[in-house]
Amino acid sequence: MSRIETADVVVIGAGIIGAACAEALSASGLRVLVVDRGAPAGGTTAGGEGNVLLSDKAPGPELDLAVLSRRLWPELIEALRAELGDEAARVEWEPKGGLVVATDQDAVGPLAILAEAQREVGVEAVELTPDEARAMEPHLTEQVAGAVHYPGDAQLQPVLAATAMLAAVRARGGEVRGGAEAHGLVFDAWGKVAGVHVGRETIACDAVVNACGPWAGHFSVAVGAPIEVLPRRGMVLVTGPLPHVVGRKVYAADYVAAVASSNVDLQVSAVVESTATGTVLIGSSRQRVGFDEALQVEVLRRLARSAVKLFPVLAGVPVMRTYGGFRPYTPDHLPVIGEDPRFPGLWHASGHEGAGIGLAPATGRLLADLMCGRESEVDPLRFKVDRPAVIAEVRT
Repeated sequence: MSRIETADVVVIGAGIIGAACAEALSASGLRVLVVDRGAPAGGTTAGGEGNVLLSDKAPGPELDLAVLSRRLWPELIEALRAELGDEAARVEWEPKGGLVVATDQDAVGPLAILAEAQREVGVEAVELTPDEARAMEPHLTEQVAGAVHYPGDAQLQPVLAATAMLAAVRARGGEVRGGAEAHGLVFDAWGKVAGVHVGRETIACDAVVNACGPWAGHFSVAVGAPIEVLPRRGMVLVTGPLPHVVGRKVYAADYVAAVASSNVDLQVSAVVESTATGTVLIGSSRQRVGFDEALQVEVLRRLARSAVKLFPVLAGVPVMRTYGGFRPYTPDHLPVIGEDPRFPGLWHASGHEGAGIGLAPATGRLLADLMCGRESEVDPLRFKVDRPAVIAEVRT
């Protein structure tokens, strides 16, 4: 394939969000170039657990986006299989459900209130007694005070998913370039985006999508349209392969509060799930430390202790490796999806924090609908760029 010198859209960032946007745009008939300064799917996406969750979101715009995404993921996977073949579209999709556990009585009431609110907007949330929860997960702690089962929660392998979507972009005449850094925009006489500088080249295009994940804020500043997207670090422990220990995603009830918190201090909440290979993933931590990649042993210790509290059987199990990543965080905890009013032709798709894997297909669909002038299935206004939490000029 010849290198693209002119594209309809250039997507900056080849992680799961950039891949989903590129896939949706190319499916709409646009010629798409995806560029990433690193390896495609090699940044935040490679450090993700692959969660597709409804359980951790209160009713509102993010849950609306999550419900749409949960419907779209299986449809998208089947479409990619038909287009690319089974092997190229293998993403390890597991609709295994999730279990949220309260280990003290004080957490039972808030968990039940959240579940009732979610049911009112169509999410399946089944309240369980402690005995029912342990019957579902036999290795669960005896200290269960209450639980809610979410059959709609799922998991996939995020690198495989992003790679499959990027393969579809290529199959439709687009291009994906790794090791290619975008560092500036070109504008026409009316101030509309007309191109982007990539390395030593200038690619002519009608639109540019900032899908740089945790680095979206940096890119926005570099092109003169700053948005408030910040990095929030998370760590994960990976055990060696084990006999069947955990059947679904299981997490402590305080995880929901940690997701919604704006606290800059370290927060750790138990999240435990098995993978298709038999390893167990242990999270979750959240920390505002900029782009500091230094390994912090205390974070790992707290992750391990929280997991053992939920699943005592994990005590003494060897940890094979640990990895971390930076999640793109916005102050109001909502993604930024839409066109920048300051520079027509500049679009943003970032700020999903730890929910990017789950929200990717709906984000791509929403962006493509907006760009192509179609009616969207979710209300785009809550995700708009020019809201006070995202643009400093709006706050002043």
